[in-house]
Amino acid sequence: MTGRARGRARGRGRSEAAQPGGADAARRPGEPQPATGRGRSRGPPAGAVGVGPPKPQPPPQQVAPPTQQMAAMSVEPRGAEPEERRERREYGSEPTTRRDGFNKEGSVGTKVGIVSNYFRLETRPQAAIYQYNVSFSPEVDFKKARFALIGEQRELLGNIRAFDGMVLFLPKKLPDQVTKIMAVRTRRETPDEPVEITITLTNELPADSPTCLHLFNIILKRILKYIDMKQVGRNYYYIKNAIAIPKHGLELWPGYTTSILKYEHSILLGADVSHKVLRKQTVLDFLYELYNKMQGRGNFHDEAAKKLVGEIVLTRYNNKTYRVDDIDWNKRPNSTFTTPKGEISFNDYYKKNYDFTITDQEQPLLFSKPKKRKGADDPVLLLPELCFLTGLSDDMRADFSVMKDLAVHTRLDPKARSKDLNKLISEINNNPDASGELSGWGLRFGRNLLDFDGRILPGEKIFQKNKGSNYDPKSADWSREIRGAPLHSTVNLENWVIVHTNRDSGVATDFQQTLARVCGPMGINTTKPRMVPLNDDRTDSYLKALSNEIQADFPQIVVTIVPSNRKDRYDSIKKLCCLEKGVPSQVVVSRTLSKKQMLMSVCTKIGIQLNCKLGGEAWAVDIPLKNLMIVGIDTYHDSSQKGRSVGGFVASLNKPCTRQREYYSRCTFQHSGQELVDGLKVCMTAALRQWQQINGVLPDKIIVFRDGVGDGQLRAVIEHEVPQILSTFKQFQDGYDPKFGFTVVKKRIQTRLFMREARDPDMRNLMNPPPGTVVDKEVTRSEWFDFFIVSQSVRQGTVSPTHYNVIHDTTGLRPDHWQQLSYKLTHLYYNWPGTVRVPAPCQYAHKLAFLVGQSLHKEPSLKLADKLYFL
Repeated sequence: MTGRARGRARGRGRSEAAQPGGADAARRPGEPQPATGRGRSRGPPAGAVGVGPPKPQPPPQQVAPPTQQMAAMSVEPRGAEPEERRERREYGSEPTTRRDGFNKEGSVGTKVGIVSNYFRLETRPQAAIYQYNVSFSPEVDFKKARFALIGEQRELLGNIRAFDGMVLFLPKKLPDQVTKIMAVRTRRETPDEPVEITITLTNELPADSPTCLHLFNIILKRILKYIDMKQVGRNYYYIKNAIAIPKHGLELWPGYTTSILKYEHSILLGADVSHKVLRKQTVLDFLYELYNKMQGRGNFHDEAAKKLVGEIVLTRYNNKTYRVDDIDWNKRPNSTFTTPKGEISFNDYYKKNYDFTITDQEQPLLFSKPKKRKGADDPVLLLPELCFLTGLSDDMRADFSVMKDLAVHTRLDPKARSKDLNKLISEINNNPDASGELSGWGLRFGRNLLDFDGRILPGEKIFQKNKGSNYDPKSADWSREIRGAPLHSTVNLENWVIVHTNRDSGVATDFQQTLARVCGPMGINTTKPRMVPLNDDRTDSYLKALSNEIQADFPQIVVTIVPSNRKDRYDSIKKLCCLEKGVPSQVVVSRTLSKKQMLMSVCTKIGIQLNCKLGGEAWAVDIPLKNLMIVGIDTYHDSSQKGRSVGGFVASLNKPCTRQREYYSRCTFQHSGQELVDGLKVCMTAALRQWQQINGVLPDKIIVFRDGVGDGQLRAVIEHEVPQILSTFKQFQDGYDPKFGFTVVKKRIQTRLFMREARDPDMRNLMNPPPGTVVDKEVTRSEWFDFFIVSQSVRQGTVSPTHYNVIHDTTGLRPDHWQQLSYKLTHLYYNWPGTVRVPAPCQYAHKLAFLVGQSLHKEPSLKLADKLYFL
């Protein structure tokens, strides 16, 4: 509970500005895929930043400066803008998971007033959008020229329109089905040319059609520009309102995430507060700082790649963000690239276009491969001097002072968050250009946040060996209720080892004695462990001692006390125990045990962890469904290989007529573009075999909770994973056809829920809803069997609900049953005496995938499969 695994496996998220797509350095064009992770040497050690004899490289691809890329995507001022593929998928192309006529609303629980971060998008009665195809004769190849020709037709088309070069959208219907216009194309170097424009009506679109939703989001982006917001990445920010945090060299840009989609009964604008974290430090500053810190030790090129590859940088001259995929040590600012007008150096380009004088002529260039989309296929080279680091470094995240000072601005409670959201709508409605644009399309945003009813599910009874306890449902924390009482099921510590350094001998003794003291009341009998002192803290010393102890007398579990949180040592210990020896292990940092006033509390948590790693259980809740197998699945990127992910699979092994839950776990590996299904079949088959061995029968019902499904991956899960699991049942045994449910669980969502009291009709004193709050209307999707649950309690900021989408269901469970089962399962994560954000099997699957992806990189020993060794 107190070692490196706990601290790192909490899912320490990056800020929205720093979400790297992978940890490995990108290979150079034409270079074979490296066998190891990021940070491979890009050349011999340098004497200064960018200096040093480079190793031979294959010829680089044609590259383009950032602004040349942007020019390829330019649109007319009132034209349609290219959308991210992620956004296009949202506009009606997601598969349907709700049966016709199925009522997905539950009724269990206490009714409560809910406010959410959505505004209605109101349309004029019978309003429609008209779609036209536009052609030119003779053909006009340049998109800008097409925009100019259409822009001249204001008398016929009006000022309100959207045009992407081929398709024209208007809020009105032209008199004729086919309209022909003669126009003149003006040119600088050649004579003007007459052009015939043909505008053909192709569709009359209702407001909730996917095409209209796509258009509404384009209009929204234009409106946000009217109120002086700038697009950075996917979101929009008030750069002029930047918040300086000089103490930490940071700057915060306040802004919003926005999207318009069709929900249960209406079209809604979803909005949430967002902050872009920008460091005042340029990449060039960072490189010099790193070089001075290394002082000639190690390979500078190698270390720079480790630190920078995967980071997101921002160029202030155009407010664009780029992912650093590599560092090109061969190029300098005087290197040239090709433009339509010929060769130009980076020095001259930035001087000519931005009046920037590049000061450091020895700096290397950053290499960025843009996401593949039309008009942006060329890699980009960036100057470190002009790139600013975004997001927080690991050191910053570990700095309590930094996080505390940031939280003052970013961790908003419901009252402050709703105030900021209402401010956004007020600015749009009060801006003449923005409101005029909306009015021209027959649109208007509602002035108030969406208000509707939700329900609060009753709290659960927590069962231990000899008693059941009711906790305070507002906090969903039962640490006091279970204190001093036996755990639900226990495993005695009879043969175990503690490995520590001589320096930590006192800490180890105090830990052993205190652990024995707290384990007694929990029902765990402990014998004195074998104490193994080490003369030093070298990784090899730990591994040798552990190997000898495991070889001599295979212990139930080994506890290793380490002096610091070093990842390489932690990984080596876990590889030895989980891969080679198949023995449960616990790694604890000595400073965690050195605080005398906290030792009892720390040892209690470690005692519970040790018990669960050996097959015991801390507590239970009542799940009345008998012969039910519950499966949690989650994925995590493997840090050792680019493009490889780890799938964690954890299944319950129910003992009939008891509340007891045992678990069986496996993991599987997949590469980019490869489905998870092949590995899932192996995992599910092994879990069924284990269930049958323990219970003598196969489960009657199987319910899967699938976490880790990204935007746009829902169809792949429905079309590949669900059928493969169903085929596993048929192949396992003739005639075996259990009732089966599959639910996609999603944490990274835009939806926020606030509670409104009846005496607060103006919604001025909103608060966080309590754990157990369920929403299955208004902000859910009409084509899905979905619901939201707030299962955890937060002391600061705004609580985040979890989204559940039941994509396959033959279980016969009613919506109330699905909601209650999902909430019950959030009580069964043994690392925390309270509810967590996802069902416990999903959290266990995440812990397993995290351990394998970060430390092991191979499938763990099957000796451990029936234990929660990854806690």
